[in-house]
Amino acid sequence: MMEPAQRRTDIPVLILHNIDPVWDPNEKSTAYEAVEKLKTGLHEEGHPVVDVPVVDDSLEETLQAYHPDDYIVFNWCEGLPGLPRSEDRVARILEACSFAYTGSCPDVIAFSWDKAATKDLLKKNDIPTPAGMVVNGRNIGAWSRFPAIVKPAYEHCSFGITEDAVVTNASELKERVAFVRSTFRQPALVEDFIDGREFHVTLWGNGKIHALPPAEMDFSAFKDVRDRLCTFDSKFCPGSSHYENITVRIPAELDDRELALLNRTATAAYQAMGCRDYARIDLRLLNGVYYVLDVNPNADFSPDTSSILAAELVGLSYGAMASCLVNLAALRHPVYSTRA
Repeated sequence: MMEPAQRRTDIPVLILHNIDPVWDPNEKSTAYEAVEKLKTGLHEEGHPVVDVPVVDDSLEETLQAYHPDDYIVFNWCEGLPGLPRSEDRVARILEACSFAYTGSCPDVIAFSWDKAATKDLLKKNDIPTPAGMVVNGRNIGAWSRFPAIVKPAYEHCSFGITEDAVVTNASELKERVAFVRSTFRQPALVEDFIDGREFHVTLWGNGKIHALPPAEMDFSAFKDVRDRLCTFDSKFCPGSSHYENITVRIPAELDDRELALLNRTATAAYQAMGCRDYARIDLRLLNGVYYVLDVNPNADFSPDTSSILAAELVGLSYGAMASCLVNLAALRHPVYSTRA
């Protein structure tokens, strides 16, 4: 871990985060509260902090008020309001404006949105991932393995994932693929549904990679195979069955051998994707094999996420974890890297 003596706490930070005008008042309030907690945490570590909300697609104009030599950007901007799947565009603008920022580069962010390409990369590097294929409607008959899960091919955050995403026969598969294609205007990715234990592993670092204690998503409250998955509701809809009944266990109960294999698999995925600074890897265990479900560069950094709870278990407060990421980004800064 990065010891306090090795970590600078005087580096000024710009917290860049999106606030979409179409969000309802509760969504905006929740977002601002989370940012305020991050701001407070960095302040407590010693960092001067400026809060920079992104409320439209004119990010270049917003950044003109700040000089890139003076700050590290904590990039918590999940996209430009009004521009779907623009997370990578944020990073491209930051680079064009010469800002050093936390998290992965734009090419890695863009690549992670392409689930089929990510699977191909994992397989190329001999990293287990569920068997799958992109279905466009004409080739649907080529899939005959059930249960399967049907996902939009170019989404994140479990967007489009409900109980109905798990299908058990060809008729259900055809219906769900049609739903994904018409609703999301994109192909569907069909995968083997790995009905096993699910883990989320947060990794951070460059060169030497640190694994935080893994979190397990406990689905034991559910008997139906369709319910044993992390849906969109489980993350964003308090009161829903999945939000209330999926238990997050940190640290996950694993023996030393299981934990070592889990961390090796997650680290291999992190490195194969070219993740930078930090990421969360989602995996499932079945018959002694950890299958990588998803690679999440620039994973959600909200204070109640499994990543932050895991960091606290190893003695890193919310502010300290954020400060570690700021210090990693500072190594790419033209001024602060030379002062380190």
